[in-house]
Formats: sequence, C-alpha cells, structure tokens
Amino acid sequence: MPILTRIRKWTLGLSLVLAAPVLAFADVTPTVAAAADLKFALEEVNTQFKADTGKEIRLVFGSSGNFFRQISEGAPFQLYLSADEGYVQQLNTAGKTVDEGTLYALGRIVLMVPHGSTLKADVQLKDLRAALADGRIKKFAIANPEHAPYGLRAEEALKHAGLWDAVKDKLVLGENVVQAAQFATSGNAQGGIIAYSLALAPDVSKLGEYALIPAEWHEPLRQRMVLLKGADETTQAFYRYVQEPAARNIMRKYGFVLPNEEKAQ
Repeated sequence: MPILTRIRKWTLGLSLVLAAPVLAFADVTPTVAAAADLKFALEEVNTQFKADTGKEIRLVFGSSGNFFRQISEGAPFQLYLSADEGYVQQLNTAGKTVDEGTLYALGRIVLMVPHGSTLKADVQLKDLRAALADGRIKKFAIANPEHAPYGLRAEEALKHAGLWDAVKDKLVLGENVVQAAQFATSGNAQGGIIAYSLALAPDVSKLGEYALIPAEWHEPLRQRMVLLKGADETTQAFYRYVQEPAARNIMRKYGFVLPNEEKAQ
C-alpha cells in the first residue's frame, strides 16, 4: 500500500476517534477522557482489560487542556487521564474528582521526521538548527502549547536549544499531539516534536525516524489520572487495572516511564 494511502487511512481513523462528540454517546458504556499521547498504548490496555475482565469502557482522546475545560463545564466523563497533573489538581480543588488521583506515567518527547524529509533526526537538534538557518524548514509541527502539554514541552525544549525564535513562525499547530504527529509524518511538514509513545507505535514509526529529546530540556510530563465524581464500578475497575502489571507492561512498551521507575528515564 502506498505511503500516502496509509497516511490518509491513519489520519481518517484518528480524526474520527478524536472528533467524536462527547454528548453523542447515549448508551451506558462509561466514557474515559484520555490525553492524546495515550492513543495507541491505552487502546491496547483497554483491549486487554476487556479480555481479562469482560468489562468495557469507551475511550475518547484529545488534548488534556480541552478535556479539563469540558470536565469543568460538566462533560459526562467518569475518568480523566491527563498528560499534565496540574489539570487534575485543579479539578480536585474545584470538587470535581473523587480524590487527588494517582500518577500513572511520565512522558517523553521526540523529534520526528518523515521518510524523505530534508531534515535529519538527531538528539541535540543540530540539523534542525542548520535547517532553520539554510531554509530547509518550511513547516514544523507541534501540538498547541496553549492546551496540549506535549506542545508546551516541545516549546520548552525548543527554547532550551535556542531555536524557538527561529522556528515559531514556521509552526503548524496540532489540536493535540496526535494531530501534530499526523502533520509531522505526512510530508506536509519537514518534521515535528511529538510524544515518544506515538513515535513507538507501528502505525507511526513506519512513516519516519525519530530522536529522543533529552528529558532535562523541558519540565517533566507528569501524567496523572483521576476518577470523577459519579464514576461507576466498571470505570473504577479500569482505573485500578491501569496500575496493575499487565497494563504497566503495555505502557512501558510505548516508552512511558512508570511510577517508582523514574531512574529508568
């Protein structure tokens, strides 16, 4: 299958999931709001959860900031997995949650470039610096820093490298980090900064190459989840399951640093 066709199929499939209206769900299956970087990892966790327990939840993916706003306004989610624990803490202060929740992962970011790009992926972003200077970079993708934690960390890393001023006018902003990954791998941009967990997913990794950006270049991506008030037994079971070995093994496979394993970062 041609690469362009695969990109279109991947983009269409993710767009349908990410654009699903929250209020359109009329059945009793509990709905879970999950940060977009979890797209592939959490779907795999959910498949295993259903196989192991016979229970079913519905996953909706998007930017953590947008979900924070929706939950604050009363959206009927039962569990929220955020890429930034600050949003969970604010919801807890506002009385929207059962408790303070729990840290479930630490995320990482990568420079991702599509096959055939004039940009090379390297850890220190040396070729990105050169490409910005010599005009090879026309467009560069990140998630919107205003409401997507992975976009904010991308901005921090670019500032740390001294590249923000040179790249900011060339940015194409994804509504969330999955959309940023679509832009970064489609060939419409020369590359982008996306979640490590997405770069490791087969549907994405086959479209390009990546380099893991040093963790010290940005604030930690401390990802916290929390049960929202009114969460049913199935949702509570899924919340517990995400913390169990089967789910942790899946999360680890997608590059997440797990609680109590921070030294592995």
